[in-house]
Amino acid sequence: MTATVIIARHVVQESVRRRVFLVVFLLTMLFLGLFILATVKAFAAPEQFAIGNGNPINAGQVTSITTVTLPGLGAFASLFLATVLAIFLTLGAVRGDAERGLLQPLVVRPLGRAEFLLGRFVGAVAVCVTYLTALYATVVVIVHQAGGHWPDHLVGPALALGAAITILVAMSLLGSVFLSATANGIAMFMLYGAGLVSGLLASIAAALGAQTLQTIAHDMAVALPFEGLYQAALHALGSNQTGLTRVLVNLGPFGASTPGSISFDLWAMGYLVILAVVAIVAFERRDI
Repeated sequence: MTATVIIARHVVQESVRRRVFLVVFLLTMLFLGLFILATVKAFAAPEQFAIGNGNPINAGQVTSITTVTLPGLGAFASLFLATVLAIFLTLGAVRGDAERGLLQPLVVRPLGRAEFLLGRFVGAVAVCVTYLTALYATVVVIVHQAGGHWPDHLVGPALALGAAITILVAMSLLGSVFLSATANGIAMFMLYGAGLVSGLLASIAAALGAQTLQTIAHDMAVALPFEGLYQAALHALGSNQTGLTRVLVNLGPFGASTPGSISFDLWAMGYLVILAVVAIVAFERRDI
């Protein structure tokens, strides 16, 4: 376990030293600047956003929608930027280090392959979850300061987002066992994009009542549980909304009609275990 902690600490130090962390920091500052501007403008005059002249939705409903949608946007940005950080911390963790001759001295003695993978996983998760939680909390505080309201739930969405990035880290580590750094990075971004597509399909299917699309979206969420967890986080942000407000929130790109469930959470935990077992077995059998 001491070796695992050392590797995890090395990952944390590496995240600070590498330029990718600086890039993520600059992107974060750019996003927060634009987010503050958009939030202030959105809450400045909510009546300007009312639809039509007959008040289909009033200013109070617009404020409620804004209070939920803006944290949803923040959750999306937080997960995306944390995913970028996670991928660049792990895309070359195994095969990339092996090709550079950095891995062989570590996994012979006294550090085993399983301990090496666990250390990389713990370190990357610590960095990414800390970053994601801090950014999500900042977004929620910005919305509260501008509009005077909190989203319907605070802790649940943060936990769901943390679980989602944990699965993404594990997927990227597994990919690094089989793929080169470049190929693994491309594959991870494609999988992340596929997850987002499944979320959009779920929203469209719910609006149209299309059962086939709902089935496809559900199957994709099961195959890529980080997306199901992200959708559960979005749903929790506005789960107390009712009537037209709830419909409009769920139809938006930063809302979700599918709530989380204990059974899906258990599946996500099982999925993480499966990824870990496959990664360890494959790494143990791989020549380096």
